[in-house]
Amino acid sequence: MNRQALLADLIRETVEAVKQEGEQGLETLYMPAGLEGSLPMPERDRRSRPEAKADSLAALYEKYHRCTACALGHRRKNFVFGTGNEKADVMFVGEAPGAQEDEQGQPFVGAAGKLLTRILNAIDFTRDEVYITNILKCRPPNNRDPQPDEIDACDTILKEQIRLIRPRLICALGRVAAQALLGKDGSIRSLRGRFHDYHGVKLLVTYHPSGLLRNPAYKRPTWEDVQMLRKEYDRIVQSDAKVLGSKSP
Repeated sequence: MNRQALLADLIRETVEAVKQEGEQGLETLYMPAGLEGSLPMPERDRRSRPEAKADSLAALYEKYHRCTACALGHRRKNFVFGTGNEKADVMFVGEAPGAQEDEQGQPFVGAAGKLLTRILNAIDFTRDEVYITNILKCRPPNNRDPQPDEIDACDTILKEQIRLIRPRLICALGRVAAQALLGKDGSIRSLRGRFHDYHGVKLLVTYHPSGLLRNPAYKRPTWEDVQMLRKEYDRIVQSDAKVLGSKSP
């Protein structure tokens, strides 16, 4: 076989390899120098291909529970995903797991978690009725504030949790959770006391239960906030009942 025929075969093999890798969504490196001008090559789609979304919280957990997108993933004991009703109307989002949460793999199981349970019970909710999670899924060392890159690393997971649960109300517990969800700075004092919009979902900001343990003065405003949350939840339930009643024959 002469050199021209060999070159033609090489070109055909290269084109076929590029085409197959493109169909598989791969960015090929199989491209001998100068071949682009020898024969028209298949066009590559350089747009990022959308990743398939999880269709359940269980699938989302399986997808991410070995995550090491930030340094915290290499030092955790447990990935702390979330707990509660997977179809909850009300979702509580805290800051990050603490030592006991890291040990048990469940959010809000320490002293702050016990206080959150009492707060929920005081407004006629149980933990099984709501969904509870955190901005971060891994514990920061010494319970320090989450860093921006850590929040960014967990952002997709939290957004997917919210998409799958489809809550009617979200309660951000503490400054870090509030700022991360709302995408803006501000103290708890400036953000609490009213509902914000989170992509069409009403979001209320209040103090983190650990803050109440450190400063009892936060108890009264927190009580006002959660009463506001319960009142809005009752209004939504009553509104739903009226809509269903109007559709009945």
